[in-house]
Amino acid sequence: MRITWLERGLAGLDWMARRRGRESTLPAHLVAGMQGEDAAYFHLRRKGYIVVARRWSPGHEPGDIDLIAWQGPLLCIIEVKTRTAHDSTPAEVAVDSHKRTMLRRLARQFVRQLPQKMAPQVRFDVISVYLVPGQKKEFVHFESAFDWGERREFD
Repeated sequence: MRITWLERGLAGLDWMARRRGRESTLPAHLVAGMQGEDAAYFHLRRKGYIVVARRWSPGHEPGDIDLIAWQGPLLCIIEVKTRTAHDSTPAEVAVDSHKRTMLRRLARQFVRQLPQKMAPQVRFDVISVYLVPGQKKEFVHFESAFDWGERREFD
């Protein structure tokens, strides 16, 4: 219930900013992406994940990790893909080999900076978020979408 109130509060603040003429000057696809990441954050919280980082970046290299969360002892590196329509290409297909390589590199850097001596088990997930106007938010969560190598692809 508390998560629902947080989500509604964030939506209310966004609504007030739009009403006061303080809308984002970002391109529409970036705004949709940030809304999808926010929606995925609350979706994961409802499922019991402990989200420890959003849009994490090491600062000295390009790229970021959308969400980093713990599911029990498992560290989940999560890429969020957002769409505002159900077109012919699923959102998760946009996580190509270049993106997977970047996420692996960033995950190694994140794990290195953790205080524990032993590296945790890491899982790479992809969440497709569909924010179709007039419809309920839709989430498709691909757990273990890929791993540390290129052996595995989407089914």
